[in-house]
Parts: sequence; structure tokens; C-alpha cells
Amino acid sequence: MNSETRPAFIDFEASSLDLIASYPIEVGICLPDGQLHSWLIRPHVLWQDWSESAERIHGIDRETLQTEGVPVAEVANGLNELLPDQVFCDAWTFDSFWLHRLFRVAGVQPSFQLESISMLLNSAQVRRWSMLRQEVINQLGLPVHRAANDALILHRTWELINLDSGEPQLLPDHHAGCSGSSR
Repeated sequence: MNSETRPAFIDFEASSLDLIASYPIEVGICLPDGQLHSWLIRPHVLWQDWSESAERIHGIDRETLQTEGVPVAEVANGLNELLPDQVFCDAWTFDSFWLHRLFRVAGVQPSFQLESISMLLNSAQVRRWSMLRQEVINQLGLPVHRAANDALILHRTWELINLDSGEPQLLPDHHAGCSGSSR
């Protein structure tokens, strides 16, 4: 498989799962060649939502975001520089919301489309995804709910599901798909 047939993946961690008030606090990407990038995101002044239960899951506290987080515009520009035309996620409703929130506050338009990973999978692969994802998590031994780790898990699961099926799936050509900026 070459990088033309391999997708890029993105994952977000957020202040909570509230689709009105939450905001992205970390984003991780896994490029087609397996290269990882991640950013802690310094909350914009208007972003006030916080969930203690979400913090217990991802392990990122507000103080860390204030001291180590990167400004939203820098994160948005970094994503635009690194990502190909399409990037895939496993929680499209949430990820598209957080992507849109990040880019809107940054005043930048995404140069890529965000798509659900289900666009890459046939029905047999969809049925096997959860089991193979858990195998990858066990093999890698990485903590989940950190954005770069979760993006890598998506990448490796996609590779495994395609090796398992015996033939690599070509990336769909979606010119009319949903862009992260339109949600």
C-alpha cells in the first residue's frame, strides 16, 4: 500500500461531550505514511465549558492547556499544512463539531474535508471494525483518549482490516462530501 491508497486520520479530545458548549482541547492526526502530529489547544477566551468526568477520561487539565496549549489559529494552520484533501474520523458528529469550532474561532477555513471512517469500509469491515480496533489497542499498549494515540489506532486498524480482507481499499473521491467547515 502506498500513501495514495492510505487515508489520513484525525481525532479530537474535548472539554466535554456537550455539543453546544464543548470545545476541542487536543487534536491528533496520523498521516497516510503513519507520521503522527498532535497539539494541545489553548482554550479561546469564549470557551468556558469543562467536565471533570471528561478530564478523568483524557487526563488533560485546564492548567496544562493554559500553560502548554497552542493558540487556535496555529493549530488550524498546522492542520491545513499537513493534511491531505480528505481526512477520516470515527466519531463524525463530535469531530466535525469540534473541527468547526476550532476553525471558526481561528478565523481560518479548513483546506480538507472531514469524512466518517465508514466511508472507507464495506459492510463486512464495519462488522469487524470494533474487534480489530481492540486488537490494535492491545498490541500497541497505548492509552486511549489521547488524540495522537487514537489517530494512530484508527490508522493501524484500517491497515489491519485491509490486510485481513486481502485487498487494499482505494480512497473514495468525494468532491461533494461534507466539509468540516460546513458543520
